[in-house]
Amino acid sequence: MANTIALSKNYIPLLDEVYKKASLTSVLDSDTSTARQGANANEILIPKLDMDGLGDYSRNSGYTKGDVKLTWETVKFNYDRGRKFEVDTMDNEETAEIAFGRLAGEFMRVKVAPEADAFTFATLAGIDGISKVSNGATLSTGSDVMDALKVALDKMDEDEVPEEQRILFITPTLLSSIKALDTTKSRELLDGFAQIVKVPQSRFYTAIDLLDGTTSGEEAGGYRKHVSTGASDAAGKDINFMVIHKPAILKYNKHIASNIITPDENQNSDAWMQKYRKYGLVDAYENKVAGIYLHHKA
Repeated sequence: MANTIALSKNYIPLLDEVYKKASLTSVLDSDTSTARQGANANEILIPKLDMDGLGDYSRNSGYTKGDVKLTWETVKFNYDRGRKFEVDTMDNEETAEIAFGRLAGEFMRVKVAPEADAFTFATLAGIDGISKVSNGATLSTGSDVMDALKVALDKMDEDEVPEEQRILFITPTLLSSIKALDTTKSRELLDGFAQIVKVPQSRFYTAIDLLDGTTSGEEAGGYRKHVSTGASDAAGKDINFMVIHKPAILKYNKHIASNIITPDENQNSDAWMQKYRKYGLVDAYENKVAGIYLHHKA
């Protein structure tokens, strides 16, 4: 796809930037010390600990012997995306160096962060065994949202998910509807979360398609809400909120490459080059799927 770059006229050092938030799911990043390298380069090993419960104590023979099992679960990385940009030296100079000078920051904020968030939520929403609303629903009022959140918290409590480190991801509209109630109950409900993160609907889907950047119609890359391809393939749905217990999540950035190549180093053209690649993993611990609760629209 050809670059479209307008030359600078009466230069003012401002840029008409797109409104975009930075990454919202970085709060879920995992501690890499809990994992180790797998046998293959595209996988890691996660420790799983299991043990026997209490048995009867005998005054004659003493304690009943129990077993402890430490096994390693193999998890494959599931995210590998990248892009390369080139900006001709003269184009860059004639745009007061905005064309390339602001490229990396804008790319991270406008393209990388939203896709990383959308991929995280869609991946977690698609994991088998997570807790979720039985039928999708539109939450029209603050009271509706509160009732739905209470169901989510009751479910987690019944499944013995620890109250600490529960994070609420919710659309700004629904969060505002709760806050507008301004009641003791609404404030107590929100205070029960370790953190509340507002997620724009444009990043909050149960399933997405990652566009490859080469196929016709997908040249611009990025992502979109998943479009159904048949009766057995459900379309992506808008997410209302997710409650996530952080220790349940596996989220690693194994490799991030962000390289700037100068025109002198560029062997193919007299242009600045920006290369970016992100390789990582989003998943959940097999024994902790109860730490994810999903509520989505119909």
